[in-house]
Amino acid sequence: MFSWIDGVAADSLPASDRGLAYGDGLFETISVSHGKPSLLERHMSRLALSCERLLIPFDAFIVRSEILAFSALLGDGVAKLILTRGQGMRGYALPEPCAPRRVLTGSPRPNYPAANAQHGVSLFACQTRLAEQPLLAGMKHLNRLEQVLARSEWQDPAYAEGLMLDYSGRLIEGVYSNLILIQKGQLHTPDLSRCGVAGVMRSELLAQAEALGIDCFVRDIPRLELLGTDEVFLCNSLYGVWPVTRIAEHSWPVGPLTRKLQSIACDLLDN
Repeated sequence: MFSWIDGVAADSLPASDRGLAYGDGLFETISVSHGKPSLLERHMSRLALSCERLLIPFDAFIVRSEILAFSALLGDGVAKLILTRGQGMRGYALPEPCAPRRVLTGSPRPNYPAANAQHGVSLFACQTRLAEQPLLAGMKHLNRLEQVLARSEWQDPAYAEGLMLDYSGRLIEGVYSNLILIQKGQLHTPDLSRCGVAGVMRSELLAQAEALGIDCFVRDIPRLELLGTDEVFLCNSLYGVWPVTRIAEHSWPVGPLTRKLQSIACDLLDN
């Protein structure tokens, strides 16, 4: 793994960085293929909107330029961008002036089993619930402790992902993926206005599906509705689409619409 900090090769941060002290920042995990970042416009858009919401100054030109240069050097793998608010004195008050810090790290692509995409995955039903905080919902902010606790609930490799609900029992997402249900040829995905991460692959697949004339709905989905759906799949910006074939005692087939969207996702990640 190698890293840049503010565009220069480096691997350490000051202890006073607010990303370390408070999780005061954001990150994007970007698939890189043949030296090019996949879904870059989606990543940039989410980052810009999230910076606006968190009042973090955002220079899109510098960030984009660094991602492109870093990706060209990486070649193939994963580029992770961390954007913190920068250094600050002790206390929660926003530093004035604010000098955001950009951290880019490069690593190999995860070695996910090929069977996950081909035959589908089993979901572990996590007991950890996502707290509702509309001010942070949708963003990929640096506080991922809920996901850390959820992932600690299982060690059995038979489960590729965990299913997370909110405290009202609504479906939200996987631990590191978004969830999409298919009912009568329509896509249904959980509303993420209270909690959860609005993934870039989720956004792109919904847009691609609508362009194909497929009806898409973003709404509250109770846990029990999952059992009566026709097809289920997970998606994220690294592996694309994984069909879901089982949770506890319930199973689903890998259906044709899931396969169609999986093919689209594969093309998107392969540039």
